[in-house]
Amino acid sequence: MAHQAIGEANQVVAIVGGGLGGTLCALFFAKHGIKVHLFELRPDIRTQKVVKGRSINMALSRRGRDALAYVNCEDTVVNNGIPMHSRMLHDLNCHTTPVRYGTHPDHQIISIDRRILNELLIDEASKHPEITIHFQHKFISWNREDKIATFQNVSNDYVEFKVDALIGYDGCHSSVRAAMMKLDSVDFSQRYIDTHYMEFCIPAKNNEFAMDVNYLHIWPRHEFLLIALPNQDKTFTTTLFLPLPLFQQLTTVDELLAFFQKYFPDAISFIGRENLIETYFSSKPLPLISVKCSPHASVHGDILLMGDAAHSMIPFYAQGMNSAFEDTLVLFEKLKETNFNFPKAFAEYNKTRIDDAHAIVDLSMYNHYEMRHLVTTRSYYWRKKVDNFLYRLFPQWWTPLYTMVTFTRIPYKKCMDLRRGQDKFLGICRGISYSIAGLYLLKQLVVYVIKPLVIRFLAKRYLPNAVADTVADTVA
Repeated sequence: MAHQAIGEANQVVAIVGGGLGGTLCALFFAKHGIKVHLFELRPDIRTQKVVKGRSINMALSRRGRDALAYVNCEDTVVNNGIPMHSRMLHDLNCHTTPVRYGTHPDHQIISIDRRILNELLIDEASKHPEITIHFQHKFISWNREDKIATFQNVSNDYVEFKVDALIGYDGCHSSVRAAMMKLDSVDFSQRYIDTHYMEFCIPAKNNEFAMDVNYLHIWPRHEFLLIALPNQDKTFTTTLFLPLPLFQQLTTVDELLAFFQKYFPDAISFIGRENLIETYFSSKPLPLISVKCSPHASVHGDILLMGDAAHSMIPFYAQGMNSAFEDTLVLFEKLKETNFNFPKAFAEYNKTRIDDAHAIVDLSMYNHYEMRHLVTTRSYYWRKKVDNFLYRLFPQWWTPLYTMVTFTRIPYKKCMDLRRGQDKFLGICRGISYSIAGLYLLKQLVVYVIKPLVIRFLAKRYLPNAVADTVADTVA
């Protein structure tokens, strides 16, 4: 096989992974005049009719929007999405209940198709002379001494690129992470949850949306759920999240229809009976994985893991993309602080980001429980009302967890710490209120029950009968 060496005289970065986060990261470097080689294993998605891989819609919020704004892409992306200001909960009786995300009009997230967003970012990257995109290039190895990254192209040739730094934005099964683990000591864990997912489509009805449009539609069923996000073509990308054993039990058309009729009766009419059957039996349930690793930067400061390569999460907080985009914002804060000294900036990024990355992985796991179960409980609505009430009264002091995570850039770890403080405060308040209520009830018991009994007892024991009867009548 042929070998080709490609070198650059100036500062050069190799980014492995031409998905959402990697392409955006390349745009950041290009904005600062740094040359980037962007590598993607797949062909150019702009030339493909069907793109293999995940297709759950993206939900863009504050952290992601700020990153896009840094490279002047926010407006373009937002204009290609649909705002969602609330969840719309569907119960077993086909009744719906809206639940707003926040208290302000700008508390909304943007639903956008993954492919459309990726194509928009690649189009933008293609405009920058600092960025060279290499499709169908598989990362092979990293030579630390010579700083050479080796790739295998579509012709099976090995191609070498001499670069100053290697950044892995190549997903939860990262090849860059695997290479770094061969060179350094890296703690790594991954977790597959029992829930798998399958995607359906709710088509437009008479060229209009089949359901209310500016909502994330959720059918919460305690152990599983169905969600639907709107698209600009007036369809809804619909995803069924179900424990794998349940998927395995639904093996016939009758079983599938009976299951949907029992748990998602209105969804049958939205998706369409034939569409539901055809999609289900032609698709395979896909797994959900979360990944944590530490460190994110190599000891020598030549490799950096970002996005899903460093902190893959299940999709229930809609922060996978947003946290990956924010990774780049945090990285460039450190690069500017260190005058673009890669090893120093990578080390500072590593100190800053690991705890936050682990926190959002955990928060996403928690929100799975909230979306499938807690939203059906009274305690959820009580807590939401208390949070929103206190937020309106004391916005500088009290911010609901979802608002902190989705509509601010408060570090994820701090969001968790603040929520624990809020829980503790409410727990103390609840304890005090219970104590006050208990004392009041005790007082009522003493005044209206115990005191009369004692008086009657003493009167009958120590007073003449006539007087005792009078006293008893008085306290009765």
